Amino acid sequence: MNFEALEVVGTKERDRQAKLQGRIFCCTSTACMSAGAGQVHTMLDQAVAVSQSDEFETEVVKTGCMGLCSHGPVVRAEEKDKAAALYGNVNPELAQQIVSRHFPVEEALEEIDSDEPDQSVTPHDIPHFRASLRKAQAKTELDKNIISLEDPFFTKQVRVVLSDTGRIDPDRLEDYLAHGGYQGLAKVLETMTPEEVCTEILESGLRGRGGAGFPSGIKWNFVRQEEAEQKFVIVNGDEGDPGAYMDRTIMEADPHRVLEGMMICAYAVGADYGYLYIRGEYPMAIERIRNAIRAARRHGVLGNKVLGTDFSFKADVRIGAGAFVCGEETALIHSVEGKRGMPRIRPPYPSKSGLWSAPTVINNVETMANVPSIIQNGATWYADIGTEKSKGTKVFALTGHLRNTGLIEVPMGITLREIVYDIGGGIPGDKEFKAAQTGGPSGGCIPAEYLDTPVDYESLTELGSIMGSGGLVIIDDSTTMPDFAKFFMDFCVDESCGKCLPCRVGTVQISKLLDKLISGEGQPEDLDKLDELCQMVQTTSLCGLGQSAPNPVLSTLKYFREEYDTLVQSPETVEAGVK
Repeated sequence: MNFEALEVVGTKERDRQAKLQGRIFCCTSTACMSAGAGQVHTMLDQAVAVSQSDEFETEVVKTGCMGLCSHGPVVRAEEKDKAAALYGNVNPELAQQIVSRHFPVEEALEEIDSDEPDQSVTPHDIPHFRASLRKAQAKTELDKNIISLEDPFFTKQVRVVLSDTGRIDPDRLEDYLAHGGYQGLAKVLETMTPEEVCTEILESGLRGRGGAGFPSGIKWNFVRQEEAEQKFVIVNGDEGDPGAYMDRTIMEADPHRVLEGMMICAYAVGADYGYLYIRGEYPMAIERIRNAIRAARRHGVLGNKVLGTDFSFKADVRIGAGAFVCGEETALIHSVEGKRGMPRIRPPYPSKSGLWSAPTVINNVETMANVPSIIQNGATWYADIGTEKSKGTKVFALTGHLRNTGLIEVPMGITLREIVYDIGGGIPGDKEFKAAQTGGPSGGCIPAEYLDTPVDYESLTELGSIMGSGGLVIIDDSTTMPDFAKFFMDFCVDESCGKCLPCRVGTVQISKLLDKLISGEGQPEDLDKLDELCQMVQTTSLCGLGQSAPNPVLSTLKYFREEYDTLVQSPETVEAGVK
């Protein structure tokens, strides 16, 4: 198959969808599935089957995340030439009501009573649906579940990576093609040289979204310029931060976008083989990526002489065992090679000596998912989003003490206040905002006085935190910060690979000091010991895990020192206790 034939497939799918009178999109992401979306999807399928007629053909689309995870299961109904309607907290009964509201139920009932009812509905089902649809039609409680698409949760976002999530079936290549999929790949293979692709990515300002923020164009150029018989591309889907699920959701919702970005990268650097490294706790992401690879192979998008060109590329999935340290690129490489995931000293960097000692590009899922849009729309378009040094958008898993939690994509430079109070809907109950933790276990806590701080790489670093991969935890005033820091320090203790002494021993000692303070047995000098120990682990550890592990402790010591001071027993208090 060539590009023209592939475009025909997309055109046919667009034409098919245009003829439909309606579509219902049901979120089947991990978050919504855990809330019962499987039963909702089944009920929508059955109810729509009853409502079908020759004049009114519709379909139920299984999609990935729609963003507002705290209101899942989420369903979006679209009737032709009418405004879309979004519903939250949908159960099977409400699913019937949605069908009743948006489809011609009376016509459906007439069809049921006819001599030739829809063959997809068994005779046993007909009386049940006839009664339930009539009952649903009379109800008005569905209005309580409507989510306004004009809510700031949606209007404050700028969706690049997530532009099609919640609007396509992740298991249908045809749907991806109908939304412009693989047009970026077609553009680079037909009209651009590898050097031009690297330059485009560099000029866009795209930086690695895995945490470090290294310019992707520079990294790609390093590998492109290496003379080697074999080069590799690795997509890092080993997302291990507690509460973070950006990469998982992207893979679940739009797997072909990740695959397309990976292939564009491979063409740019001269690689012919790639691996998508996905943690084993993401079974749905693994399944959908594998489905995407199989579909791409069937259509000639993957394999030898991709779409009739001289470019060949093969991709495979490697499943991680769940070690947080494998998010570090050299540990990840060891894991792909079948070894224990442990980091090594750099240099040499993977761009020179990576997988099986070959030059290797490693970018995380979100980074790769940005690439197709940059190629299609141009570097200038992307660079116009965000700030001077932090270009584009960032996907966050917004969690914690908020009314609205879920997956969001915002322009770099948006303030924390806008995220917390506009997108997040503010703090529930009578609580007050206390802090925001960015960057997961490796990040820091930002207090209320910095709510108007722009969210970009430079601003967060200045405050003692990091962008990280995109975990964003909002904390209210019911949380004690030493306990909060202890939680993440214990996580780092458990996840340390143990290779270097500062991380292996230092994180344990930090945790023990925190235990001593929290239990009320600490002394004033212990606070100085804690700070000194954190600085030592930060500056002498081998890899990013150890170097960033003390960040939650250091940032809470800096901004919430009074909470630590209240835990310390003064000499007078100790003496009084003895007497």
